[in-house]
Amino acid sequence: MFIKKINLINFKNYSETDIHFSGQVNIFTGPNGAGKTNLLDAIYALSLTKTAFNSVESNSIKHNEPFFSILGNFHKEGRDYSIQYDLTGTKKAFRIDKQPYEKLSEHIGQFPVVLITPYDTDVIRDGSEGRRKFFDSIISQLDTIYLAELIRYNHILKHRNSLLKQFAEKNKVDKELLDSFNFQLLKSGQIIYKKRKDFIEEFTPIFKEHYLNLSGEKEQPKLVYESQLQEEKFEEVFLNNFKKDLLLQRTGKGIHKDDYGFLLDAFPVKGYGSQGQQKSFVIALKLAHFDCIKTHKNLKPILLLDDIFDKLDEKRIGKLMEMVAQEAFGQLFITDARPERTEKIFEQIQADIRIFHVADGVITGEKLLS
Repeated sequence: MFIKKINLINFKNYSETDIHFSGQVNIFTGPNGAGKTNLLDAIYALSLTKTAFNSVESNSIKHNEPFFSILGNFHKEGRDYSIQYDLTGTKKAFRIDKQPYEKLSEHIGQFPVVLITPYDTDVIRDGSEGRRKFFDSIISQLDTIYLAELIRYNHILKHRNSLLKQFAEKNKVDKELLDSFNFQLLKSGQIIYKKRKDFIEEFTPIFKEHYLNLSGEKEQPKLVYESQLQEEKFEEVFLNNFKKDLLLQRTGKGIHKDDYGFLLDAFPVKGYGSQGQQKSFVIALKLAHFDCIKTHKNLKPILLLDDIFDKLDEKRIGKLMEMVAQEAFGQLFITDARPERTEKIFEQIQADIRIFHVADGVITGEKLLS
């Protein structure tokens, strides 16, 4: 699978551009702020129906313009597909071959991508929500039932929290209505818990292999899935927490409180890992993400590498380039502010390599390496 070309209108700092890609390696060079990362974000948005770097989608509309449009042509399993994402104000339209989806979730996992950025180590340093989102994104691309159940769970949770607020304000509890939401939340939570647990068991050995290959270190990496649903008689614990839920006006027990422990030799990477170890840990997570999609979907996802050469030492860059040379990846997109460095890194790799120079939201030059 690969993306053949992309057309952008009013997306971030691009007024209008049309780019044809190599099916193997594509490199965007140019100064910081030129718009290199925005091109990766556009490809990401066509895959996951939302941008990676703006939580408010409308912020991706070019300043003083009413809309943006992203149109990409993908090739997968012997046929071409047209994917279009338009946003006008807050009104979103997403189409495949000019046909809208009934639900955006139907698109997730159809044209998968893996994005690696300098900010990925935030998943180690930040709170549990970021780690849940990280793994939810992977599992959702692999399992449509999981994605549907996750959407359902979050919908029920939102309504139960709203109900708790109403009960607190009126000082009156509708037990029958509450029981209905409790039952739905517990049932949905159990499904999600089982799928997360099974996924981590599959994911961990793949991740460990990548970590050891990247780092060459002797310490042993470990992932630990942490969930309140591992407690005995969780349903009883959940129901007994109602008084506290009512006081705080939110649901305090459930899979929305899950976390994932990141360890090296049984010590938290966050507190004990060096910068190099943290970088290796996160890149190994991403490469395992890539491999899981490749196995489950029987295709190689598009790999997006944003400004990572500045953040990695030569050893880790070398390991990644070994994988590129061995054709471990499919289509690859890279951003780098230093074109001479990129050319040096790729000069020994036999591949169809296309280098695009970017300046102020415009492709000002193109070069082929092969």
